[in-house]
Amino acid sequence: MGIRTGDILGHPQVGVYLSVVGDVLFHPASLDSETIDELAASFELEMQPFLVGGSALLGSLISGNKKGIAVADIATESDLEALTSFGEVVVMESGVNAAGNLVACNDHGAIVSPVIPGPGCQMIGDVLGVDAIRSKVAGQETVGSLMVANNKGILTHPDITGDEVERIEAAMRVPVMVGTVCFGSPYVGAGCAASDSYVLVGSGSTGPELNRIEDALGLI
Repeated sequence: MGIRTGDILGHPQVGVYLSVVGDVLFHPASLDSETIDELAASFELEMQPFLVGGSALLGSLISGNKKGIAVADIATESDLEALTSFGEVVVMESGVNAAGNLVACNDHGAIVSPVIPGPGCQMIGDVLGVDAIRSKVAGQETVGSLMVANNKGILTHPDITGDEVERIEAAMRVPVMVGTVCFGSPYVGAGCAASDSYVLVGSGSTGPELNRIEDALGLI
């Protein structure tokens, strides 16, 4: 188990570029070999270089767990073919497609942004093999950038409401704690990439922030 700070492609918003999906860490195809080796040694997950529709913003465009993956509709046919080797895939369409920003999940449940239309929430839940609910976080709709979750806990935006906490904990079956990253940013999903045993947090994050993240995600 562990935690450290760092950048991906020169940016502290590591959760925008990395996506942990089950036992796989999707990372930008352009990432240098030294960083890939460091991530592989730290996360101890299968490393998968990837782009979605040519974009390296994997954390914003992919969300998933051990059973399935939600991906933005900018994914090409070859992207989708590659993703199907890691589980069932649902494509988010109708212009509401930033899957990593609009879906947060673990192996127990999923939180889906209210902006996802019609039967989309149920479809996402079916593909991920979990109960999925619609909810905001801190009154905002980009739930994936406002929370980071694993199978031990959840860290969220500090302004999350009590009602939101109750709904999210019931769906994902782990406790919610609040915190920040990168010296005060409430966008914890954008600033963290987390598995059940390791977290990479954006550079500039303070000791108290790291302690809070470790506690929230069950690393201590």
